[in-house]
Amino acid sequence: MIASLPMYDRPETVAANDRLWQAVRTHLGYGPDQLTRGGDPWDHWQSPDLIVSQTCGYPYRARLHGKVTLVGTPVLDLPDCPPGQYYSVFVARADDPRAGPRDFGEARFAYNEALSQSGWATPQTYAAAHGFTFSNPVQSGAHRASARAVAENRADIAALDALSWKMMQRHDPFAATLRVLARSDPTPTLPYITALGRDRAPIFAALQSAISGLSQDDRATLGIIGVTRIAAETYLGQPNPPPPPPNCA
Repeated sequence: MIASLPMYDRPETVAANDRLWQAVRTHLGYGPDQLTRGGDPWDHWQSPDLIVSQTCGYPYRARLHGKVTLVGTPVLDLPDCPPGQYYSVFVARADDPRAGPRDFGEARFAYNEALSQSGWATPQTYAAAHGFTFSNPVQSGAHRASARAVAENRADIAALDALSWKMMQRHDPFAATLRVLARSDPTPTLPYITALGRDRAPIFAALQSAISGLSQDDRATLGIIGVTRIAAETYLGQPNPPPPPPNCA
């Protein structure tokens, strides 16, 4: 059996994620002793042995829908955002005089990966709605790497998952050298999934009970305050922007 929580797992959250999984396992009454870490998350997500994992909204609609079971959607500690939704923040160096994302249309745009909702799909949708494109994308491999690339002048702008950005502000000194230019409209938060055909009801209930039972410190560390249900059709209804040019992937 496999359980993994890869999307916000960094050294400072490992212990809290472990406690979350142990609580889920206790409420379920079954599951692996430990979270699976390392390896290819696509292998975890598509395994028939998957009990629970978290993916991103774009991979869910682009490749996983119909191959996994949607369990639920976390409610993040983003008080200015509807429950079950999140947003991207556009960051640039604090000393960069350009005023907003549109001013960076031809600048070096760091993105984590082409199937990221917050790092690629949302900023491309934002740019299209504001009449420009990010024409010089540079792939970084992770939100934290995108932010660091901007801080170190290897890129000029990046779009970051709002919760990832909160964690960077808390733990990464380089975040103090960046400023937020703008934020996107909200989209559904990164969903919890299980293997195709597995009953989602007990897993949802276990997540709900486990999250509500976390200590205040663990909820603050993970930035999560609950779980809700968002229909698959809502995830599938988000725009799919063109992929980055092949030489930028």
